[in-house]
Amino acid sequence: MSDLVRAAFHDQAQSCRALGSDLTAAICETIADKLRPDHGAVAARVLTWPGDPGSRRDSVPLRLCGALHALVLSGKAPDLAAAYGDRRADARAILDALRGHEGFILHWLDSPPQTNEVARSAALIAAARFLSALHPLPLHALELGASAGLNLNFGRYHLLPESDTSGVVLRPEWQGDLPRHPFSVADARGVDLRPMDAVADPLRLLAYCWADQTDRLARLRAALTVAAAYPPHVDAGDAAAWLQDRLAQPNDGMTFVYHTIAWQYFPDPTQQACEAALQSAGARATPDRPLAHFGMEADGETPGAGLHLRLWDGAFREWQLGRADFHGRWIDWQPRAM
Repeated sequence: MSDLVRAAFHDQAQSCRALGSDLTAAICETIADKLRPDHGAVAARVLTWPGDPGSRRDSVPLRLCGALHALVLSGKAPDLAAAYGDRRADARAILDALRGHEGFILHWLDSPPQTNEVARSAALIAAARFLSALHPLPLHALELGASAGLNLNFGRYHLLPESDTSGVVLRPEWQGDLPRHPFSVADARGVDLRPMDAVADPLRLLAYCWADQTDRLARLRAALTVAAAYPPHVDAGDAAAWLQDRLAQPNDGMTFVYHTIAWQYFPDPTQQACEAALQSAGARATPDRPLAHFGMEADGETPGAGLHLRLWDGAFREWQLGRADFHGRWIDWQPRAM
Protein backbone atom coordinates (compact mmCIF):
# COMPACT_ATOMS: atom_id res chain seq x y z
CA MET A 1 0.00 0.00 0.00
CA SER A 2 2.92 2.39 0.63
CA ASP A 3 3.53 2.72 -3.13
CA LEU A 4 -0.07 3.88 -3.64
CA VAL A 5 0.29 6.35 -0.78
CA ARG A 6 3.54 7.78 -2.16
CA ALA A 7 1.92 8.06 -5.60
CA ALA A 8 -1.02 9.91 -4.02
CA PHE A 9 1.37 12.44 -2.48
CA HIS A 10 3.15 13.00 -5.80
CA ASP A 11 -0.18 13.35 -7.59
CA GLN A 12 -1.36 15.88 -5.00
CA ALA A 13 1.91 17.78 -5.42
CA GLN A 14 1.18 18.24 -9.11
CA SER A 15 -2.30 19.52 -8.33
CA CYS A 16 -1.03 21.92 -5.68
CA ARG A 17 1.58 23.34 -8.00
CA ALA A 18 -0.98 23.77 -10.79
CA LEU A 19 -3.25 25.58 -8.34
CA GLY A 20 -0.54 27.97 -7.23
CA SER A 21 0.89 26.45 -4.04
CA ASP A 22 4.52 25.57 -4.56
CA LEU A 23 5.04 25.15 -0.80
CA THR A 24 2.30 22.55 -0.34
CA ALA A 25 3.53 20.78 -3.48
CA ALA A 26 7.04 20.61 -2.04
CA ILE A 27 5.72 19.35 1.31
CA CYS A 28 3.83 16.55 -0.45
CA GLU A 29 6.93 15.60 -2.43
CA THR A 30 9.11 15.64 0.68
CA ILE A 31 6.73 13.35 2.54
CA ALA A 32 6.47 11.02 -0.46
CA ASP A 33 10.25 10.74 -0.76
CA LYS A 34 11.36 10.84 2.89
CA LEU A 35 8.66 9.19 5.01
CA ARG A 36 9.51 5.70 6.30
CA PRO A 37 7.52 3.24 8.44
CA ASP A 38 9.99 3.61 11.34
CA HIS A 39 9.30 7.36 11.60
CA GLY A 40 6.59 6.81 14.19
CA ALA A 41 2.86 6.20 14.54
CA VAL A 42 1.81 8.84 12.02
CA ALA A 43 4.15 7.47 9.37
CA ALA A 44 2.96 3.93 10.02
CA ARG A 45 -0.68 4.91 9.69
CA VAL A 46 -0.18 6.98 6.54
CA LEU A 47 1.97 4.43 4.74
CA THR A 48 -0.44 1.57 5.53
CA TRP A 49 -3.62 3.50 4.76
CA PRO A 50 -6.35 0.85 4.23
CA GLY A 51 -8.52 2.72 1.72
CA ASP A 52 -7.89 4.74 -1.44
CA PRO A 53 -5.45 7.51 -0.38
CA GLY A 54 -5.97 9.57 -3.55
CA SER A 55 -7.55 12.97 -4.01
CA ARG A 56 -10.88 11.61 -5.26
CA ARG A 57 -11.44 9.44 -2.21
CA ASP A 58 -9.67 9.69 1.17
CA SER A 59 -7.33 12.60 0.30
CA VAL A 60 -4.63 11.43 2.71
CA PRO A 61 -2.05 14.00 1.50
CA LEU A 62 -4.40 16.90 2.23
CA ARG A 63 -5.36 15.41 5.60
CA LEU A 64 -1.69 15.34 6.60
CA CYS A 65 -0.88 18.75 5.10
CA GLY A 66 -3.83 20.21 6.98
CA ALA A 67 -2.56 18.75 10.25
CA LEU A 68 0.90 20.21 9.68
CA HIS A 69 -0.51 23.65 8.86
CA ALA A 70 -2.67 23.48 11.99
CA LEU A 71 0.47 22.91 14.05
CA VAL A 72 1.98 26.02 12.47
CA LEU A 73 -1.12 28.18 12.96
CA SER A 74 -1.53 27.11 16.58
CA GLY A 75 2.13 27.78 17.44
CA LYS A 76 2.81 24.17 18.42
CA ALA A 77 5.74 23.60 16.02
CA PRO A 78 8.02 26.67 15.89
CA ASP A 79 10.70 25.06 13.70
CA LEU A 80 8.10 24.03 11.18
CA ALA A 81 6.54 27.50 11.36
CA ALA A 82 9.90 29.07 10.59
CA ALA A 83 10.30 26.84 7.54
CA TYR A 84 6.78 27.71 6.36
CA GLY A 85 7.58 31.39 6.82
CA ASP A 86 10.57 30.96 4.52
CA ARG A 87 8.45 28.92 2.08
CA ARG A 88 10.67 25.86 2.61
CA ALA A 89 9.64 22.22 2.83
CA ASP A 90 12.23 21.38 5.50
CA ALA A 91 12.37 17.58 5.74
CA ARG A 92 13.83 17.58 9.25
CA ALA A 93 11.19 19.99 10.57
CA ILE A 94 8.40 17.99 8.92
CA LEU A 95 9.58 14.64 10.27
CA ASP A 96 10.21 16.09 13.73
CA ALA A 97 6.65 17.46 13.75
CA LEU A 98 5.23 14.09 12.73
CA ARG A 99 7.06 12.37 15.59
CA GLY A 100 6.59 15.12 18.16
CA HIS A 101 2.84 15.66 17.76
CA GLU A 102 1.54 12.19 17.03
CA GLY A 103 -1.71 12.44 18.99
CA PHE A 104 -2.62 15.77 17.42
CA ILE A 105 -1.90 14.59 13.87
CA LEU A 106 -3.54 11.18 14.25
CA HIS A 107 -6.74 12.94 15.32
CA TRP A 108 -6.61 15.15 12.22
CA LEU A 109 -6.12 12.13 9.98
CA ASP A 110 -9.52 10.83 11.13
CA SER A 111 -11.40 13.46 9.11
CA PRO A 112 -11.33 14.30 5.39
CA PRO A 113 -10.26 17.80 4.38
CA GLN A 114 -12.97 20.42 4.02
CA THR A 115 -11.63 23.52 2.36
CA ASN A 116 -14.88 25.47 1.93
CA GLU A 117 -13.23 27.57 -0.79
CA VAL A 118 -14.90 30.98 -0.52
CA ALA A 119 -13.72 32.15 -3.95
CA ARG A 120 -16.13 29.67 -5.54
CA SER A 121 -18.90 32.02 -4.45
CA ALA A 122 -17.97 34.15 -7.46
CA ALA A 123 -19.55 31.50 -9.69
CA LEU A 124 -22.58 31.30 -7.37
CA ILE A 125 -23.12 35.05 -7.54
CA ALA A 126 -22.85 35.03 -11.32
CA ALA A 127 -25.31 32.13 -11.60
CA ALA A 128 -27.75 33.86 -9.21
CA ARG A 129 -27.58 37.04 -11.29
CA PHE A 130 -28.16 35.03 -14.46
CA LEU A 131 -31.24 33.38 -12.92
CA SER A 132 -32.58 36.64 -11.55
CA ALA A 133 -32.60 38.10 -15.06
CA LEU A 134 -34.96 35.26 -16.01
CA HIS A 135 -37.05 35.18 -12.82
CA PRO A 136 -36.60 38.16 -10.43
CA LEU A 137 -37.67 36.14 -7.42
CA PRO A 138 -36.10 35.68 -3.98
CA LEU A 139 -33.77 32.69 -3.81
CA HIS A 140 -34.15 29.84 -1.34
CA ALA A 141 -30.62 28.41 -1.46
CA LEU A 142 -29.84 24.76 -0.75
CA GLU A 143 -26.18 23.69 -0.78
CA LEU A 144 -25.09 20.06 -1.05
CA GLY A 145 -21.72 19.25 0.52
CA ALA A 146 -21.68 22.58 2.35
CA SER A 147 -18.82 21.88 4.79
CA ALA A 148 -18.94 24.82 7.22
CA GLY A 149 -21.41 26.69 5.05
CA LEU A 150 -19.29 29.74 4.26
CA ASN A 151 -20.60 29.74 0.69
CA LEU A 152 -24.17 29.91 2.01
CA ASN A 153 -23.36 33.59 2.62
CA PHE A 154 -22.62 34.19 -1.08
CA GLY A 155 -25.36 36.83 -1.22
CA ARG A 156 -23.34 38.92 1.26
CA TYR A 157 -20.11 38.80 -0.76
CA HIS A 158 -18.95 41.24 -3.44
CA LEU A 159 -18.03 40.15 -6.98
CA LEU A 160 -15.72 42.50 -8.84
CA PRO A 161 -17.07 45.65 -7.19
CA GLU A 162 -16.61 48.89 -9.13
CA SER A 163 -15.40 50.68 -6.00
CA ASP A 164 -13.54 49.71 -2.86
CA THR A 165 -15.64 47.91 -0.28
CA SER A 166 -15.16 45.89 2.88
CA GLY A 167 -16.07 42.32 3.71
CA VAL A 168 -15.51 39.41 1.34
CA VAL A 169 -14.39 40.79 -2.01
CA LEU A 170 -14.03 38.32 -4.90
CA ARG A 171 -11.82 39.38 -7.80
CA PRO A 172 -11.32 36.43 -10.13
CA GLU A 173 -9.73 36.98 -13.51
CA TRP A 174 -12.90 37.38 -15.54
CA GLN A 175 -13.49 36.62 -19.19
CA GLY A 176 -16.82 37.31 -20.88
CA ASP A 177 -19.67 39.63 -19.98
CA LEU A 178 -20.19 40.06 -16.26
CA PRO A 179 -23.84 39.43 -15.28
CA ARG A 180 -25.09 42.33 -13.21
CA HIS A 181 -28.77 41.70 -12.52
CA PRO A 182 -29.46 42.10 -8.77
CA PHE A 183 -30.75 39.18 -6.74
CA SER A 184 -31.84 38.51 -3.18
CA VAL A 185 -31.44 35.45 -0.98
CA ALA A 186 -34.47 34.83 1.21
CA ASP A 187 -32.83 32.00 3.14
CA ALA A 188 -29.96 29.54 2.78
CA ARG A 189 -29.33 26.13 4.25
CA GLY A 190 -26.84 23.36 3.56
CA VAL A 191 -26.10 19.72 4.29
CA ASP A 192 -22.88 17.82 4.87
CA LEU A 193 -22.02 14.40 6.22
CA ARG A 194 -19.60 16.05 8.65
CA PRO A 195 -20.52 19.72 8.92
CA MET A 196 -18.00 22.02 10.49
CA ASP A 197 -18.75 24.94 12.79
CA ALA A 198 -17.11 27.96 11.17
CA VAL A 199 -17.52 30.02 14.32
CA ALA A 200 -16.42 27.43 16.89
CA ASP A 201 -13.59 25.80 14.90
CA PRO A 202 -11.98 28.30 12.51
CA LEU A 203 -8.56 26.62 12.88
CA ARG A 204 -9.63 23.56 10.91
CA LEU A 205 -10.82 25.67 7.98
CA LEU A 206 -7.71 27.85 8.03
CA ALA A 207 -5.43 24.82 8.24
CA TYR A 208 -6.82 23.31 5.05
CA CYS A 209 -6.08 26.57 3.23
CA TRP A 210 -2.56 26.28 1.79
CA ALA A 211 -0.03 28.22 3.83
CA ASP A 212 1.64 30.14 1.00
CA GLN A 213 -1.64 31.41 -0.48
CA THR A 214 -2.00 34.59 1.54
CA ASP A 215 -4.90 35.97 -0.52
CA ARG A 216 -6.93 32.81 0.11
CA LEU A 217 -6.20 32.98 3.82
CA ALA A 218 -7.20 36.66 3.98
CA ARG A 219 -10.42 35.95 2.08
CA LEU A 220 -11.20 33.02 4.38
CA ARG A 221 -10.64 35.13 7.48
CA ALA A 222 -13.01 37.76 6.05
CA ALA A 223 -15.63 35.06 5.40
CA LEU A 224 -15.25 33.79 8.96
CA THR A 225 -15.98 37.32 10.18
CA VAL A 226 -19.18 37.36 8.10
CA ALA A 227 -20.08 33.91 9.45
CA ALA A 228 -19.74 35.17 13.02
CA ALA A 229 -22.40 37.81 12.25
CA TYR A 230 -24.54 35.54 10.03
CA PRO A 231 -23.97 31.94 11.18
CA PRO A 232 -24.53 29.44 8.35
CA HIS A 233 -27.11 26.71 8.86
CA VAL A 234 -25.67 23.32 7.88
CA ASP A 235 -27.45 20.09 8.74
CA ALA A 236 -25.62 16.80 9.28
CA GLY A 237 -26.80 14.03 7.02
CA ASP A 238 -26.93 12.37 3.64
CA ALA A 239 -27.40 14.83 0.79
CA ALA A 240 -30.06 12.79 -1.00
CA ALA A 241 -32.47 12.31 1.90
CA TRP A 242 -32.00 15.90 2.98
CA LEU A 243 -32.59 17.26 -0.52
CA GLN A 244 -35.73 15.19 -1.00
CA ASP A 245 -37.10 16.54 2.28
CA ARG A 246 -36.22 20.17 1.53
CA LEU A 247 -37.66 20.04 -1.98
CA ALA A 248 -40.94 18.73 -0.59
CA GLN A 249 -41.39 22.00 1.32
CA PRO A 250 -42.97 24.74 -0.85
CA ASN A 251 -41.25 28.12 -1.13
CA ASP A 252 -42.46 31.47 -2.37
CA GLY A 253 -39.75 32.17 -4.90
CA MET A 254 -37.01 30.22 -6.64
CA THR A 255 -35.39 27.17 -5.08
CA PHE A 256 -31.68 27.27 -5.90
CA VAL A 257 -29.86 23.96 -5.38
CA TYR A 258 -26.10 24.09 -5.83
CA HIS A 259 -22.80 22.37 -5.11
CA THR A 260 -19.19 23.30 -5.84
CA ILE A 261 -16.51 20.60 -6.18
CA ALA A 262 -18.57 18.24 -4.02
CA TRP A 263 -20.58 16.02 -6.38
CA GLN A 264 -17.58 13.82 -7.23
CA TYR A 265 -17.33 12.79 -3.57
CA PHE A 266 -20.94 11.57 -3.37
CA PRO A 267 -21.40 7.80 -3.76
CA ASP A 268 -23.25 6.72 -6.89
CA PRO A 269 -26.49 5.91 -5.00
CA THR A 270 -26.46 9.41 -3.45
CA GLN A 271 -25.94 11.04 -6.85
CA GLN A 272 -28.77 9.01 -8.36
CA ALA A 273 -31.15 9.79 -5.49
CA CYS A 274 -30.32 13.51 -5.67
CA GLU A 275 -31.03 13.50 -9.40
CA ALA A 276 -34.33 11.71 -8.84
CA ALA A 277 -35.33 14.29 -6.21
CA LEU A 278 -34.50 17.14 -8.60
CA GLN A 279 -36.43 15.58 -11.45
CA SER A 280 -39.46 15.00 -9.23
CA ALA A 281 -39.41 18.54 -7.86
CA GLY A 282 -38.75 19.93 -11.34
CA ALA A 283 -41.93 18.31 -12.61
CA ARG A 284 -43.87 20.31 -9.99
CA ALA A 285 -42.09 23.63 -10.65
CA THR A 286 -44.00 26.64 -11.99
CA PRO A 287 -43.03 30.11 -13.26
CA ASP A 288 -43.72 31.61 -9.81
CA ARG A 289 -42.00 28.73 -7.99
CA PRO A 290 -39.16 27.61 -10.26
CA LEU A 291 -36.36 25.21 -9.41
CA ALA A 292 -32.74 25.78 -10.43
CA HIS A 293 -29.80 23.40 -10.10
CA PHE A 294 -26.25 24.74 -10.46
CA GLY A 295 -23.03 22.74 -10.30
CA MET A 296 -19.42 23.85 -10.43
CA GLU A 297 -17.79 20.47 -10.88
CA ALA A 298 -15.03 18.55 -12.63
CA ASP A 299 -16.53 17.16 -15.83
CA GLY A 300 -13.62 15.54 -17.65
CA GLU A 301 -12.96 18.68 -19.67
CA THR A 302 -10.17 21.19 -19.19
CA PRO A 303 -9.26 23.65 -17.92
CA GLY A 304 -10.92 23.89 -14.52
CA ALA A 305 -14.48 22.97 -13.67
CA GLY A 306 -17.63 23.18 -15.74
CA LEU A 307 -20.44 25.57 -14.76
CA HIS A 308 -23.71 23.79 -15.47
CA LEU A 309 -27.18 25.24 -14.83
CA ARG A 310 -30.63 23.65 -15.17
CA LEU A 311 -33.97 25.42 -14.70
CA TRP A 312 -37.46 24.00 -14.31
CA ASP A 313 -40.26 26.59 -14.41
CA GLY A 314 -43.09 24.73 -16.09
CA ALA A 315 -40.66 24.06 -18.92
CA PHE A 316 -37.07 22.86 -18.81
CA ARG A 317 -33.95 24.74 -19.89
CA GLU A 318 -30.25 23.97 -19.55
CA TRP A 319 -27.05 25.95 -19.99
CA GLN A 320 -23.31 25.57 -19.92
CA LEU A 321 -22.33 28.87 -18.34
CA GLY A 322 -18.59 28.51 -18.90
CA ARG A 323 -15.68 27.27 -16.84
CA ALA A 324 -13.94 28.22 -13.62
CA ASP A 325 -10.70 27.52 -11.81
CA PHE A 326 -11.24 24.97 -9.04
CA HIS A 327 -10.21 27.57 -6.45
CA GLY A 328 -12.05 30.43 -8.15
CA ARG A 329 -8.95 32.25 -9.40
CA TRP A 330 -10.51 32.76 -12.84
CA ILE A 331 -13.90 32.44 -14.50
CA ASP A 332 -14.53 32.17 -18.23
CA TRP A 333 -18.19 33.19 -18.43
CA GLN A 334 -19.65 32.00 -21.77
CA PRO A 335 -23.35 31.09 -21.31
CA ARG A 336 -24.57 28.67 -23.94
CA ALA A 337 -28.01 27.05 -24.09
CA MET A 338 -27.97 23.30 -24.48
